[in-house]
Amino acid sequence: MLKTGKQLRLRRLSLAGDDRHLLIPLDHSVSDGPIVPADKWDDLLRALVAGGADGIIVHKGRARSFAPDILKSCALVVHLSASTARSADVHAKVLVADVEEALTLGADAVSVHVNIGSDTEAQQLADLGAVARSCDAWGMPLIAMVYPRGPRIEDPRDPALLSHLANVAADLGADMVKTSVALPIERMAEVVANSPIPVLAAGGPPDGSDLVEYGAAVMATGCRGLAIGRRIFSHPAPAALVSRLSAVVHGNDGLPGDMHMADYSTIVAGVA
Repeated sequence: MLKTGKQLRLRRLSLAGDDRHLLIPLDHSVSDGPIVPADKWDDLLRALVAGGADGIIVHKGRARSFAPDILKSCALVVHLSASTARSADVHAKVLVADVEEALTLGADAVSVHVNIGSDTEAQQLADLGAVARSCDAWGMPLIAMVYPRGPRIEDPRDPALLSHLANVAADLGADMVKTSVALPIERMAEVVANSPIPVLAAGGPPDGSDLVEYGAAVMATGCRGLAIGRRIFSHPAPAALVSRLSAVVHGNDGLPGDMHMADYSTIVAGVA
């Protein structure tokens, strides 16, 4: 029964039922500060849902504040990890919620952040393993956000390193892994090929270039979805942008034939 519960929740993370996902992280209000004025949160959420987001990612307190009708066609992912930009170690993530709390909020999944290469990597790995155990017990999908960040990382876009991170997430019990995109971008296909679980590409193009073309190129490498926050919630028309990205993720983007991968690395050339 619990296995069936996880399968049902995973299904709700993909509106089209194609096991592809456009997730919008909105947890930045803890790490960096307000992303929109307090009275504009419901408007932002409605825009994301109207555009076709498969799910949003928020902290537990924020999830309690939604108008009850907002997420009727969008999954809720509760983020369990936190740190702030004011910390002595911005790469140190701690657990601030648990799976049981997420269940009481009606969550369809939870997410945990781990920074490989950080000074507190060991504790973050232990936390991921503990959350995975609870997720198995409750039938809750787990998204591991695993990034190469900290003083021991030389090239955070190295596909071999990102492949390692994907396997860390899988081996410790995650159902999906969200991580950085390799450069050149076509080498993200190596990360996907080496990952036992679906890979979600984090963020937008590092040089600020076209987000939709970037998303198409990433999806063409075999990634199973995009998880983009700041470039969406700071956009003047988030519903329209989400709609275009949703079409890219779910295979109805209307881009010319070879644009998905065609030398996209030239767009982000020279970006570390």
